Formats: sequence, C-alpha cells, structure tokens
Amino acid sequence: MLQKISSRQHQILEYLLESRNGLSVDELAKALDISRTGVQQHFVVLERDGYIRKSTLNKTAGRPVTIYVITDKGNNYFPKQYAWFSELILSDLQQEIGPERFNAYMQKLGSKLADKLRGKFEGKNLNERVDELAIVMTDLGFQVKVDMESETESPNMEAYNCIYHDLAQKHHEICAFDLALMSSLLDKEVEQLSCMAKGDCNCSFRVK
Repeated sequence: MLQKISSRQHQILEYLLESRNGLSVDELAKALDISRTGVQQHFVVLERDGYIRKSTLNKTAGRPVTIYVITDKGNNYFPKQYAWFSELILSDLQQEIGPERFNAYMQKLGSKLADKLRGKFEGKNLNERVDELAIVMTDLGFQVKVDMESETESPNMEAYNCIYHDLAQKHHEICAFDLALMSSLLDKEVEQLSCMAKGDCNCSFRVK
C-alpha cells in the first residue's frame, strides 16, 4: 500500500517523473524555489519510503554529482486508468466464449491466484485461515471486516468497497473470481449473501 505524501513531495515526484534521467538537489531547489535543506529533508522521506533512489551523474569536469531518480513505486504513485481497457477485454472475451464459459473462466482465475497464495494458509485452522484471507483481501484493496454469525457460528466477511465495481456492474461473473479465491484458500464452500454491483450496501460472504 502506498504511503501518503505531502503536496511538496508530490511536486518533487512530478518533476522526477518528467526528468527520467534524474535531478540533483540544487536543480530541484531552484525549480521549487526552496532551500537545499528543504529538498534534502523531503528526499530523506521519499527515499526511505521507496519512491526515489540515488544515482550518480559523471560530469566531464569536476566531481560526480549525486542525482535522484523516481522508482517504479514512485511512478505507480500516480493514478492509472485501466478500467476502460479491462472492460474492452472482458466484453470481447464474453462474446467469444459465451456467458457460461466466461463464468467458469473467472472461477479458474480465482483458483489460480489461490494456488499462488496457498503456502500462507497451510497448517492453519479455519479461523486462522479466515484471518489470513482478510489480510489477502486488504492487500488486494478491499476494506474488510470479519465477524462470527451468532446463530450458525459461521465466519462472515464483509467488504465495504469493490475494487472493480464498474466492471462488476457490467459483468456479474467477476464475483465468481472472489468466490473461487475464498473457497480455495479456506478449503470451504463460501456463499455470497450480498453484492454491491447488484445494488447492495456491501459485499458479504458466509463460510459454510
């Protein structure tokens, strides 16, 4: 998860994004009209959090100059818009293979991701698996809460956001991805009780 940065640090990343060969402290101090010390203080935070890194520029005359370049994490700080492209791919795929196979394909994708994460769940009981699943879902971008259903004593998981809400509204089959992922990792059948893409307040799941 990306850490929050200040408006000044955001400016620094913008300059470094435009200057992919990197900039020195003096160059940024001049561009931002602040002191070298001020720039260095921001650099300490940005470098610590992995947004920038040091590099060296060999000048023809004089000693080499330390410059700073933006990292992949710094580049990813700026928002990306993939929804339109994903919608194009999913719509074409659904047309090509039909609704039933499309739903099965979403299930297969969920199971494939579960296979990559399975090592974190091995040797754990159900409650520990549910807690681990909550961590996985949070890492994926969901805001989740886990509780125990009083009547059945079954674990419930509620997500208060949908990380692909616009896509799921057009392709409800995407929910099959979540169900396959959860069921595979918990080694239990998971039932979806509500869905934000269908107008509900949250997405809730019960472990059977």
